[in-house]
Amino acid sequence: MVGIVIVSHSKKLAESVVELAKMMADDAPIVAAGGLEDGTFGTSYEKISAAIESVYSDDGVVILMDMGSAVMTTEMVIEDMTDKNVKMIDCPLVEGAVVAAIGSSSKQNMEEIIEAAMDAAKEKKL
Repeated sequence: MVGIVIVSHSKKLAESVVELAKMMADDAPIVAAGGLEDGTFGTSYEKISAAIESVYSDDGVVILMDMGSAVMTTEMVIEDMTDKNVKMIDCPLVEGAVVAAIGSSSKQNMEEIIEAAMDAAKEKKL
């Protein structure tokens, strides 16, 4: 299954997104990488890297981020993981995570998951 990492400046936000996604697909390999090591707001190269390693398989890993330095830090981590199949997805964090988790649980490949998560941005709420 494709692994999923949720990167946020907030530890609680990342964990809550994972919790919601697991309600829809409890066997999806999805983990949070939110906040700094001391629990304060920020993004951590080490936490992102460890999260990727924890859900990595030959199917690869997709990463969803909230904004700003979460994107930049994730890009730095990926640049240093040249031997791994890891891709970032530009999509709504919550909706994308749920769609990605369902896709991974359903054994979709990485490209199918990326496409579905990006399509989540087009869904109207009203």
